[in-house]
Amino acid sequence: MTRYLTITLEKRGVTAVAELLDAAAPRTCAAVWEALPQSGQVYHGKYARNEIYHLVPAFAEVEPGKENTTVTPIPGDVCYFAFDSDDLGNPAYGYEEAADVRAADPDQRKPIVDLAVFYGRNNLLINGDQGWIPGNVFATVVEGLEELAEACQSIWMDGARGETLTFRRVSRGSAHPR
Repeated sequence: MTRYLTITLEKRGVTAVAELLDAAAPRTCAAVWEALPQSGQVYHGKYARNEIYHLVPAFAEVEPGKENTTVTPIPGDVCYFAFDSDDLGNPAYGYEEAADVRAADPDQRKPIVDLAVFYGRNNLLINGDQGWIPGNVFATVVEGLEELAEACQSIWMDGARGETLTFRRVSRGSAHPR
């Protein structure tokens, strides 16, 4: 049975529905599904272009590794990225303490997951500090992309403060969420 999740911008009241790509990214889908719901402060991509994301502590018992990767996500792609505090802990990146990206002990690395949604064209996953950053495409938006894209543009132009990005399971009882 096909599985779905919702992607919600809470303050803006916008929800999209995404289909999990179990055949293409089974390890990533399993890890994300078991960890849902996931919710946190939304950020808008600086480098990738048309991307919103949030950062959460790593949640998989075993990191899924690379599968169904891309460096050129298309509109509707939902991606999983694995980082650690060495990648994201630089205060110059602007993540607030609420993002919880810094390790308590500077000699330790803290694993961090970035769950991202791409809402427009011409994205390129390259970071000026680190180079290419491939992401695991584990879902694709099947409903509500246009409305989500409008809300994402609002985040870009009006700001992200106070906005929460939430990923939730759609109940198992429905073959399709709407």
